[in-house]
Amino acid sequence: MWNKRQAGVTLVELIVAIVIIGIAVAGVLQIFNLGAVASADPIVTKQLRAVAEGLMDEIQRQPFAATAHTPAANACTRNTFNDVRDYDGYKPGSICLVNGEAVAGLENMTVEVTVTATDTLANVPDTNAYLITVTTAKAGNNFTLRGWRTNFANGVPQ
Repeated sequence: MWNKRQAGVTLVELIVAIVIIGIAVAGVLQIFNLGAVASADPIVTKQLRAVAEGLMDEIQRQPFAATAHTPAANACTRNTFNDVRDYDGYKPGSICLVNGEAVAGLENMTVEVTVTATDTLANVPDTNAYLITVTTAKAGNNFTLRGWRTNFANGVPQ
């Protein structure tokens, strides 16, 4: 038989339940906070990728053969670059357009380009190719894009 006096909960049981529920809610809120902080990373990665792909496209459209050019007056300007090798060592202080004008909103992003000559591409000897590496960085995030530019005038497809 049940004792009628023991119906309900005691004050101690109620306090213990409140403490347990409070700890569980704090843990769930902490997980949501981590998700909100990390949600900006995909946006930064997309920005890094877009800048790297744009610069890679610009470089790969340039002629393969090295030709003389007038050095740019501004370290960010690329409008005097007239072949792939001109981009080697390109490392402006910020992201800019071809004419050297800084791109608004990308002041904290950096880019670095290296162009390395090679005679072998994918086990094909005498290819005459350049390995182009474009690295972008912002807020501790890095993105590296690699591409090739071949001398297709020698009969090797691009």
